[in-house]
Amino acid sequence: RSVIRRFDDPVSAVGGLIALKGSLAPGGAIFKRAAATPELFEVEGRAVVFTSLEDLSQRIDDPDLDVHPNDILVLQNAGPHGAAIPEAGYLPIPKKLARQGVKDMVRISDARMSGTAFGTIVLHVTPEAAIGGPLAAVRNGDRIRLSVAEKRIDLLVDAAEIEMRLADHAPPPAPKRGYAALYRRSVTQASDGCDFDFLLP
Repeated sequence: RSVIRRFDDPVSAVGGLIALKGSLAPGGAIFKRAAATPELFEVEGRAVVFTSLEDLSQRIDDPDLDVHPNDILVLQNAGPHGAAIPEAGYLPIPKKLARQGVKDMVRISDARMSGTAFGTIVLHVTPEAAIGGPLAAVRNGDRIRLSVAEKRIDLLVDAAEIEMRLADHAPPPAPKRGYAALYRRSVTQASDGCDFDFLLP
């Protein structure tokens, strides 16, 4: 019973995973509540944006990165169309903050992460940035609000401003042939399972 608990004596009174919605993820996002820091369940913070996996790799440990412990790290273009949705959602704590003892902070992306990973991390943001979802509209300094109680993730930017930013969005160039072209043409969003559309009932 220390491993498989009785129904009336659960490890937690609430589920380990929740779905979030809001202006940043109108199609939904996933939050692993059981692996997150409760003190970060109701927060508003400043966005620090990485536009790709390459951008993240190049700048996350830059000692001059403008980032603070109460900021929110945002990774764009790591979803099904942007990067084939790799296990990249577990954004590392910037080295300059880790050296100060920071263990966790809110991180948001359209990527996924391993089931064994932990942290206050919002994953599978849908629609993804690469196809022009609101995640693509986030800029450094924007305010984002996470509310686990309300199951919401919101970009606190005027809707007209978001629409204007997205009007200039260009999707990544589509491969012309082969499996890569088939994948780009047919893969669905995370909310639909990242499946090929022709395999759906």
